[in-house]
Amino acid sequence: MPQTSIVRRKSEHLRIVAEEDVLHSRSTLFEDLHLEHDALPELDATDLELHTPFFGKTLDAPLMITSMTGGAEFAREMNEGLARTASEKGLAFSVGSQRVLLRYPEMIKDFAVRACIPDGVLLGNIGGVQLKEYSIEQIAGLADMIEADGLCVHLNAGQELVQGEGQQHGFSGVLDGIAHLVDRLDGRVLVKETGAGMGPKTLKRLAQIGVQYIDVAGSGGTSWTKVEKYRAPSHSLSSLGEVYQNWGIPTAVSLAAARRLLPEKVVIVASGGIQNGLEAAKAFALGAHLAGFARSVLLSFIEDGPQGAHAWIEAFLEQLRAAMILTGSRTPDELQSVAKVVTGGLKDYLSAYKLQPGDIQ
Repeated sequence: MPQTSIVRRKSEHLRIVAEEDVLHSRSTLFEDLHLEHDALPELDATDLELHTPFFGKTLDAPLMITSMTGGAEFAREMNEGLARTASEKGLAFSVGSQRVLLRYPEMIKDFAVRACIPDGVLLGNIGGVQLKEYSIEQIAGLADMIEADGLCVHLNAGQELVQGEGQQHGFSGVLDGIAHLVDRLDGRVLVKETGAGMGPKTLKRLAQIGVQYIDVAGSGGTSWTKVEKYRAPSHSLSSLGEVYQNWGIPTAVSLAAARRLLPEKVVIVASGGIQNGLEAAKAFALGAHLAGFARSVLLSFIEDGPQGAHAWIEAFLEQLRAAMILTGSRTPDELQSVAKVVTGGLKDYLSAYKLQPGDIQ
């Protein structure tokens, strides 16, 4: 493996995420959303239907192991193991950033996991700022390199600002790059944040250029500005990371805005601090089509290999099924019709965004 700065950085990312306190101190605000209990659900476990269409295929459950990292020493083992787990459970899987392949294509084995998820949804990944550095053909080729069903474009301006090697001055032109990529890949593009969420302005702009898949990836989970704070090469960047370590829009807020503002045809993925099946159920109640997770399943994989990841996902699914039964919801979509009570910070955010509780029902 080439010992490049990219490889070292990605290895450091994995170590810090696994060993340090990298979570937002502010929450996702899912605790402020309360679903009405149904004491007479009239449902058996066998009545539940979790199959979900995604990127032209059908998932066994509306869940996705979202992008983590790419180009690190542990990346091949991690990607292969988690891709196999996703395949066994019928979930979607996305590799981490493929940026390193644009410079070192010989590292393709770290990302080429199609054999591990032969029939499932596999997505590639690239940073939004790289759309300015490379041609659309080069970027689109990243999906072909790993036989992916589509490509994630991650938005991480906060992380880039704190990262010593990051893009700290130029963020213009990314929207145009996404628009060209959407056209080039016939819509097979998922635009995602990386833990800072998306507000109404961003959501509207992405809808205007025809983005069909959006992962709001809100705050409340891993803070990548906080991750970069641990490895900042200077006091000024470390201080910047300290100040902005809790920056972002909570996941529940981003979801409520997305469901209210995006066209119905747009597929919404909810990630960012979703820790269990009940929180996933709340995400579906707010209008998400899929729920995503990364750090929790990664920690389970590190601790006990594929068996640990498999067990964590199975427990997550049991929790989701329980939430569906306890609300009388046969499908995840039916959770949107469950009566809801909105309190606390989530209610305040909805008021500030001129969204009423009725807008999320």
